Amino acid sequence: MDSKCKQNVYIGLLHYPVYNKRMDVISTSVTNLDIHDIARISCTYNVKRYYVIHPLDTQRNLIRDILDYWQQGYGATYNSDRKAALDRVALIPGLEETKEAIRKETGAVPTVVTTDARIYPNTITYRDLRRQLRDGSPYLILFGTGWGIEKETMLKCDYILEPVYGAGEYNHLSVRSAVAIIMDRLLGEDWWS
Repeated sequence: MDSKCKQNVYIGLLHYPVYNKRMDVISTSVTNLDIHDIARISCTYNVKRYYVIHPLDTQRNLIRDILDYWQQGYGATYNSDRKAALDRVALIPGLEETKEAIRKETGAVPTVVTTDARIYPNTITYRDLRRQLRDGSPYLILFGTGWGIEKETMLKCDYILEPVYGAGEYNHLSVRSAVAIIMDRLLGEDWWS
């Protein structure tokens, strides 16, 4: 991406409302790897903040313990690279609170772009969103856990990114893999130029 561009991108990892494999709306459990790996991706692509969005106190306490260890505890001194990545992580209870936190920081309500393996009426291409990100206004790229974000929430988002297609028929990436691919497509270098 052009170094003169003023990207203002945030990542959110939504744990509720999402579907399970039976398409019931649930709250998923946090995965330690999601916290670490997406934090490292956020740091690599200069994402402003990575919000881990979870409404349940039990899960929030677990997330808080992990973050405290790496942001202030022994992990912070043991591995300064990991601390630098995890310093971009914020724990927040819901999507509306996430949007409000970004609004308070930037002075503008973020454009919310979510991801899914399906096409929706407000689907946007990577090329078009990549161009839009250059305008400097805040964007929240929202990723779901489980079997994807609940449809009503999806339809309230400003845009839904087109699916990540591979060479095969299989289309169920881990969220960590999807975040890495999508951030590279949106914020990575213009290697094809």
